Amino acid sequence: MWAVTYIGFCDIPYDLLFCCLKHPQLTVCSEKHLTDALLLWLGGNVERVTRDDCIEILQQIRFSLLPLWFATGKRSCCEFSKFFDESIQAIFSLMELPSTSPINIYGNGDVCHSRIRISEYTKQLDLSGCPQIKLGVLLLSLLPSSYDRDQLLTKTIRSSMNYEALGRNKLQIQRALPVLLIFGAVYEVDISNCPMLRLEDAIECFSRSFPSLRMLKAAYLLHFETKSLFHLVQRCPLLHYIDLTVDISPVVSSQVTIISSYPAVLSHMPRVSYAAIPSAASLYLMSTYLPSNIAKLTLEGRIDVTDHDLQTLSKVCVSLSFINLKGCTSVSDGGIAVVILECVNLHSIVVCETSFGQNSIRALCSCIPGCDRLTSAQTKGKNSTTLAYKLQKLHMGGCMGVSETCLTDLMSQAHKLSSLCLRGTDLVDNSLYSFSGSSLEMLDITCTKVSAAALAYIFHKNPGLTCLRARDCKNISKPEYSADGGVSYSQRDLYIKMGTSCQFEDIAVGWGFSYVSLDALKFSLRKLRRMTVGLGGSLGEQGLKVVAATCPLLESVTLYFQVLWDSIMVDVIILFRHLQELSLCCCLGEISFSSFQFSMPNLRKLRLERVVRLMTNNDLVSLTQNCPSLTEFSLRGCVLLNSESQMIISSGWPGLISIHLEDCGKVTANGVADLFNCYALEDLLLRHNGQGIQKNFILHAASKLPMLRKVSLDLCDAKDGDCDIPEVVDRNSLSTVKIARCKPQRCPLDLPKLKAQKTLLHKETLVIVWDSKSTIRTLVKERI
Repeated sequence: MWAVTYIGFCDIPYDLLFCCLKHPQLTVCSEKHLTDALLLWLGGNVERVTRDDCIEILQQIRFSLLPLWFATGKRSCCEFSKFFDESIQAIFSLMELPSTSPINIYGNGDVCHSRIRISEYTKQLDLSGCPQIKLGVLLLSLLPSSYDRDQLLTKTIRSSMNYEALGRNKLQIQRALPVLLIFGAVYEVDISNCPMLRLEDAIECFSRSFPSLRMLKAAYLLHFETKSLFHLVQRCPLLHYIDLTVDISPVVSSQVTIISSYPAVLSHMPRVSYAAIPSAASLYLMSTYLPSNIAKLTLEGRIDVTDHDLQTLSKVCVSLSFINLKGCTSVSDGGIAVVILECVNLHSIVVCETSFGQNSIRALCSCIPGCDRLTSAQTKGKNSTTLAYKLQKLHMGGCMGVSETCLTDLMSQAHKLSSLCLRGTDLVDNSLYSFSGSSLEMLDITCTKVSAAALAYIFHKNPGLTCLRARDCKNISKPEYSADGGVSYSQRDLYIKMGTSCQFEDIAVGWGFSYVSLDALKFSLRKLRRMTVGLGGSLGEQGLKVVAATCPLLESVTLYFQVLWDSIMVDVIILFRHLQELSLCCCLGEISFSSFQFSMPNLRKLRLERVVRLMTNNDLVSLTQNCPSLTEFSLRGCVLLNSESQMIISSGWPGLISIHLEDCGKVTANGVADLFNCYALEDLLLRHNGQGIQKNFILHAASKLPMLRKVSLDLCDAKDGDCDIPEVVDRNSLSTVKIARCKPQRCPLDLPKLKAQKTLLHKETLVIVWDSKSTIRTLVKERI
């Protein structure tokens, strides 16, 4: 891991490298990093290494422990595809999923290749993206190698690996725990996206073998209830950071119209007073759980988190300084306010798409307990004793329960903010003018009513701003007029202020932004890495050339409703050599696929939505050759594609984790089979691509694709006019299913030829969301 960062890594002699690989204290974060290092070395020694040497050195990799997405992606390496095909078979064998040619993962009784590499020097353990990691694999890796000869214990652990028979073998598993090895250097473990490893089962292993564990990343683990969090923090007392992120539910009451829901989804922002929540409710739990050292806690997307959970957390996590509750729709404004009042060390709060409102702001603007004893010299101002004064990060995008008065009051006290998201709120100029801080680095005012003058005021006071997101802000493009009718402030004045004040790394603009604006921004865009131009903005060919010449570090370009031509696209692809993400959505003009006949080896994400209508299968083949590294792919409106497109996509990009295909000809007219060869898929959207999807498609996809979390379909494509919904036990990793429905409508024009024609209009979307406690079915009007 250390040596690979040096330019002379490829000069290491073969014998030395091979000895290192055989050394029992070889230290890497994961087999993925080891594989990358060896492929890099082999690529630099093509002429000096024989075929047998290549095979011998690659066989040192424990292929059954590679992340599934990584192994599938490497299948496109022609020279080494055989190794990664075997890796996928080994992974599937560990998972007990069907495979075309099953192999014996235990060999002749040797379980060494199923052991995770952990040495006394290991500091970070990265198991993310490994669906084959179960409790049995973890136990085998933490036991002394001498216990491989304990046939009864090994057999028991293998059974827990293969059949999850933990209930029957609990006593035998407990027998293993006291002899687990201790790795005192391990401070970080990442088990994100390991759907077959229950965190509750792993807690005992972590507490015994990793006494210095401080960071635990466990994102996208659905089988974890919040009550187990308290057990975790007690068993691992040094834990400082926990990440339990899951996908955010698409049903956000402020953004969709809910027709019906079971169990009920709140259709309005609750206004519960935090004073009404009795703190006595947590007395029992407080007596059970001792205060923890948790300072940073992420519960993003956890709709099973309740006010009672938050209240208990606020009592146990007394050192909490950062909390992320984004998308936690089951907590109320009062529940969030309790956390703010109890956790006096809080300085970072992420509460987007929640009920954060008046009570929470009142709590932020209240006095910190104990500050009334400070002298005036210590407080340095009338607002320095409030919780809002020390806030460094506040993200409250989509929170509509905040009045202009409350927001203005909060902004006047938030003196130390460095990151502020007010997207989709009732933000107006007065609130920005009242902002007292000068340390802003990130500002998101998307979909607000802020004017150019108010934004220029922020730039003047905050020269360290590096990230600005201001899409869909129509008022920015409107000039302000003085009392005598003259223009007192224009958008050009704003861009001049931006160009002389800031150095941007991320910028998203829209209304009023044009090629002319770039001339004023040249100086401030030299370090730009991400750029988004939305509705109301216009770059044009000259503008894109200026961006390419001015922004050599640009990695992501997203364009909505821009006028594009082949010549412009050729310039984009040729000039932006470091692009990792390209999104072209609903753009106008004449674009043919000839624009994409250039190599983009670094591209990871590609969205082409209603921009290359006449794309053919041959064009798709060329795209797989020119963009070999894609992991996320989205096509919309490519009407000439057919069922053969599935095979082209899956064979060209076997490592895709996200596929979105909508209005793409007849891609699903003969069903869906070839896309299942993208074994690591996590997100699959298929809408209006041909009426051939089987009724049991969702169940079949969940069983074939172990990482699949999100599925979106349309009943127009259902072969039998309906889709089966998985039960809880059959859903595997699925957390969200969206099924849209259309209704036919006759043409309203009174013309003989048109009157008989029918068009399909969206009617409603059924959304099924699973959490750790229940299944929520919601019917909404919008297509989401």
